[in-house]
Amino acid sequence: MSNNAQRGKDALKDLDRELKSRDRKEKNKPWTIAAMALLVIALVGGGIYLAATWGSDEEVVAEDENNEQTEQPEEMEPVALSKKRATPLEKTVTCSYDEDGNGEFYKGLPETENVSTEGTVDITLDTSAGPIGMTLDRSVSPCTVNAIEYLAEEGYYDDTVCHRLTTEGIHVLQCGDPSGTGSGGPGFTFADEYPADDEAESQNQNVIYERGTIAMANSGPNTNGSQFFLNYDDSPLAPAYTYFGEINEEGLATLDKIAEAGVAEPENEEEAMMSNPGDGAPKEEVKINKASIA
Repeated sequence: MSNNAQRGKDALKDLDRELKSRDRKEKNKPWTIAAMALLVIALVGGGIYLAATWGSDEEVVAEDENNEQTEQPEEMEPVALSKKRATPLEKTVTCSYDEDGNGEFYKGLPETENVSTEGTVDITLDTSAGPIGMTLDRSVSPCTVNAIEYLAEEGYYDDTVCHRLTTEGIHVLQCGDPSGTGSGGPGFTFADEYPADDEAESQNQNVIYERGTIAMANSGPNTNGSQFFLNYDDSPLAPAYTYFGEINEEGLATLDKIAEAGVAEPENEEEAMMSNPGDGAPKEEVKINKASIA
């Protein structure tokens, strides 16, 4: 094996270790799984010589053992999120919410029995940047909608900031943490719902969380709490984040304004080293003054 090839393989291993380390350190980043997959696929698709040619203008072509050019694998395109279950749920379901010992912002537990899977719930976030109207869909993720509706009724989201904006790779505003750090929660967790629990969605291929969709942030399977992300543009992600509603046009206009202002600069060198391009707190603070149910 050539030195270039070996360096390329070593680079892939180093990248994999680094991403896994960041994943353990940084809780509640909805794009971690997708970022790992896209980066590794990009490296492999571009050939194993990336480390040796970084910064070069040369076009790199993978070669086989006989020095012959090999056809590059076709890149897999994300599929659109259908936002509809393959098999509809029963009219009511039983939900489970498990206390996790984090009681700082605890407001109790939502009801668990006879949770409806029919109809929608309208919630408006009155934010410092403007209103964000949301329509939550019980038919796809009833236990999630039940939890968000409960927390809104209890005033959990009032006077909280949306702590993360991402403008590269995926396009989301993340909200729902009263601590403003990305690690706070309501004191309970619950299981993933659509599309993670639906057989119609491929678990081995990214999906598009389309502009206007809302999904739950998590730190791994079945760790949903109170944090959610608002997609102001299409975001390719693994189907591991519970979709539960749509943002109205007025809300999208508000999100576009927030995104246009951009991401705040890191406050110190340590923060700069830990941050990713286009990923951080919104440059202009976004505060949820009140979450109201229509």
